[in-house]
Amino acid sequence: MSSTVSPTNHRSPGTGGGESTATVLVALGANALIAVAKGVAAVVTGSAAMAAETAHSVADTVNEVFLLTALRTSARPADREHPLGYGRARYFWALVAAGSIFVTGALYSAYEGVEALTSESHDLESPLVSYVVLAVAFVLEGSSLLKGLKQTRGEAREKRQGFREFLRTTDDPTATTVVFEDSAALAGLLLAGAGTAMHQVTGSGVYDGIASLCIALLLALVAVRLARTNMRLLTGVQADPRLVSSVLVHLGDEPEVEAVVDLLTVQLGTDQVLVCARLDLVDTLTGAEVERATVRIGRTLRERFPDVAEVFLEPVPQGDAEVRGRVRERYGAELADRIVAEAADDRPGSAPS
Repeated sequence: MSSTVSPTNHRSPGTGGGESTATVLVALGANALIAVAKGVAAVVTGSAAMAAETAHSVADTVNEVFLLTALRTSARPADREHPLGYGRARYFWALVAAGSIFVTGALYSAYEGVEALTSESHDLESPLVSYVVLAVAFVLEGSSLLKGLKQTRGEAREKRQGFREFLRTTDDPTATTVVFEDSAALAGLLLAGAGTAMHQVTGSGVYDGIASLCIALLLALVAVRLARTNMRLLTGVQADPRLVSSVLVHLGDEPEVEAVVDLLTVQLGTDQVLVCARLDLVDTLTGAEVERATVRIGRTLRERFPDVAEVFLEPVPQGDAEVRGRVRERYGAELADRIVAEAADDRPGSAPS
């Protein structure tokens, strides 16, 4: 017998959506203005590095549109076709944004770099235009980065994580994508400025080409980093291990629960976690008492852990060979044997095993 507990958590998907939207809008406006300015500078000066930076800003602008789409789509409520909601749509569009960085930014920058290295050297026209545009772009990109850093650092503090750990493990790709994009943008501006200066001093377009290739490599690395993060989230990753451990202990503390036989968590979206647990309940409970217990346990679980959106509980005997075998296949024999004991061992005041 199994009991499904909880329709949907009262918490809306991605409670940080408003702040994430503001962060993305700031980045969108900055990148759009910068792309136009860089494009004009590239035409006026004939600089390959400025052309590469134009492609960089165009890619970033398109990416912000993808991220806004991600925020809007992932906030849609669950329906018949998507009974668990649209939370993972945020990860899909963030993955598309990573692909856009690679295709629009990295490949075009690489093309400009190779073109500059293989073609005859040319004079750099009006380099002052490039310097002015790069300086203005640095200020705008820096402002966008500060906005993204403020949000991500705040979220990291809320989750009691270090900044780097938060960037590596967060389930919200929007603000972190902006942070990586803008960090790469500032580095790209410095590379473009260095390439332009060396071209102006030496008269050789080789430095312009090298700067473009460095920008291409930078964008490719950012694209791969973001793609890996979103692919991980799209492939059914478990919830934050700290949440999993807390849920395990909470379930083990329930008076009707003899042991937690199995616990599965899946990240459904930003701030949305699916919890599936197999519980060995007290044998003296009647059928009606089991039903009431599972409903109450599911409700208290969602109240204590706001990220828990859906809960599925299944009463099973602790010694069920089939269930234990499946748990061992998933976690390994040693960890599977510890799962049942961990809930009891971690209870306050319990004796160490």
